Amino acid sequence: MSKRKVLLLMIATAVVSASVTLAVQEKRTRREPQFENERVKVWKSTILPNQPLSIHRHEHGRALIALTDGTLKVVNEAGEQIDTYEWQAGKAYWLDADPPGKLHGDSNEGPGTIEVIVVELKN
Repeated sequence: MSKRKVLLLMIATAVVSASVTLAVQEKRTRREPQFENERVKVWKSTILPNQPLSIHRHEHGRALIALTDGTLKVVNEAGEQIDTYEWQAGKAYWLDADPPGKLHGDSNEGPGTIEVIVVELKN
């Protein structure tokens, strides 16, 4: 096999591998870091139906910009519902810091994927 064919085969394999990785990544709930400095931390959360974010907490207040419509159910460590948020695409929301020692999880029980940008203050 010529060097050119080997190189083309290697490139094609890399493209297919990257496409498969992206397809798998697109089908899971996740946080994607966007930006961070000494004042803020910014990420994109993608929450698929019936794939909740793990239990966590927020030490600081944060602004949230909804990229999609959706309803987010918030549960405590025992799995009990403690809040519900109705997001509308293109709107911004404020969420206070979590109370000391309290953890929560976020669950999307709707039919579509929820996507939001979160800008969390650091102080």
